[in-house]
Amino acid sequence: MKTLSARYRQAHKEARWAIGLALAYFLWWYVSAYGFAPAINDLSMPTLYFGFPLWFLLSCIIGPIVFTILCALMVKFIYRDLPLEITDDKPHE
Repeated sequence: MKTLSARYRQAHKEARWAIGLALAYFLWWYVSAYGFAPAINDLSMPTLYFGFPLWFLLSCIIGPIVFTILCALMVKFIYRDLPLEITDDKPHE
């Protein structure tokens, strides 16, 4: 990754992955929080899993754990260590 354009390509790739993971987390949270919540008219006690309702367990406990692991995997396999020095594409005479 000596050229500036190669660094920009890598930076854009990393940014797309980060935005995609953030959007996936929001979608996970939204679907699990609102999709598994009981209906408004349902006044019965919800089924509890480990002491929590399913919507809370998925959106606030399991979701952050899963996406923290995915973030670590993304940093390990997608992100690259780039040098900060700028080298010219053409050598000076």
